[in-house]
Amino acid sequence: MLEKLPELRALHGGSESSSLIRIPNQVDVPVTPRVLRLIDTATFQRLSEVSQLGVVRFVYPAANHTRFEHSLGVYRNALLFLQHFSYDARFTESVSAKQAELLILAALLHDVGHWPFCHPIEDMRLSRIPSHESYASEYLHSDELKRLLNEDWQTTPAEVLSVIDRKPENQATQILASILSGPIDIDKMDYLYRDSLHAGVPYGQNFDAPRLIRSICLNQAGDRLAITRKGRTAAELMVFARYVMFSEVYWHHAVRSATAMFQRAFYHWHKRHLNHERFDDLTRQLFQSSENQMVQKMIASATEETGPEVALLDGLFGPTRRLYKRVANYGMDQNESIYTRIAQRPYDWLVRCSDVLAEKFSERLGINLLSNDVLIDAPPVGLEVQFDVDVFYGKENGYRKLGDVSPVVKTLAIRQFDDFVKQVRIFVAPSLKQSLVDSIGPGEIDRLLIECIETLDDQDQQ
Repeated sequence: MLEKLPELRALHGGSESSSLIRIPNQVDVPVTPRVLRLIDTATFQRLSEVSQLGVVRFVYPAANHTRFEHSLGVYRNALLFLQHFSYDARFTESVSAKQAELLILAALLHDVGHWPFCHPIEDMRLSRIPSHESYASEYLHSDELKRLLNEDWQTTPAEVLSVIDRKPENQATQILASILSGPIDIDKMDYLYRDSLHAGVPYGQNFDAPRLIRSICLNQAGDRLAITRKGRTAAELMVFARYVMFSEVYWHHAVRSATAMFQRAFYHWHKRHLNHERFDDLTRQLFQSSENQMVQKMIASATEETGPEVALLDGLFGPTRRLYKRVANYGMDQNESIYTRIAQRPYDWLVRCSDVLAEKFSERLGINLLSNDVLIDAPPVGLEVQFDVDVFYGKENGYRKLGDVSPVVKTLAIRQFDDFVKQVRIFVAPSLKQSLVDSIGPGEIDRLLIECIETLDDQDQQ
């Protein structure tokens, strides 16, 4: 029975051996001795040195929370979900207490493979850069974690990874994987709230998580999450919270400027080391560093090799913040033709295009621009997961798609909001913006950019 799990008993103060860890905002996270032993490992403690939002802090200075804090929040959400499902006969018939422990472990350890600035780097899809999932596997198979999983939980890294990697082996782990990663999941419910809280904005804090949890159930097939009709409004609020957080925080133009600068700096690091015989070891050493250590290693490498990324890194991490300035912006709602020709292009193509554009700007301004003086930021190849979940109507004893009964969801989620929230932007070094504005108007920038696109497309077709 699920209620006999020590972590669920601890949620209600029913376990004398458990203790509490307090995280913002005044939330107590109950930890049993076996959970605390996992938290105390070097692998988990490392997450306290990996920020959740990376360069977002250059715009929202209080957004310094870590994946350590987030992981504790996701773990607590897992307990709340399991507490709710302990009264659901369909769930308890499909998921045993032993299998439910996999969700507790996956929730706590789901981010162990992340390295500093992980998502901006993964978005670039550069060659020989491993996924954070592969690093998660490596960490979970370490002697320390492998021993604790066996001794305290009588399970294996492979079983935990089947939930984290969304590669379920049976119906039970398929349900658990949908709780960890799906339209309504314990990860999203924490990061929307926590990112909003630390960024100092209200958007992700008002989607009524308690009501949403009370409404969750299984879909008709019994293999993933659904919600009851009473949770529809809470789900709509969550969709809207996600939309606004992307619009106002994750894809804020200044955040994307810092992201573009860091990505180009890492691109140069990657290019310089790619053919090194120890590339894999160098990458592992970089990614296993704390955030500050990783930055210092990149700066040292760039300085020693006189790398072109020195100015970029100094503008981000030096004594004076110098973010690149936006000179053009394209989306589906403004200049759709340019947006569709650039969005989801490979990162290497964006670099080539920005180099050609820098040459054209140089000709117009009569000065020599460096390739790094112009950066093109665009939605990456991968799209966000669509918010598509079933709604159970008890009186009808049937399920309907949330998008079919909610105009909010249909507008903001079923239609990919990538096209409307994520923009294509042209950034230039701060010292160049005024010269470009004075000498080259917006329409001329558009024309020059189209020339660059056509030039590269012609080259690629030859």
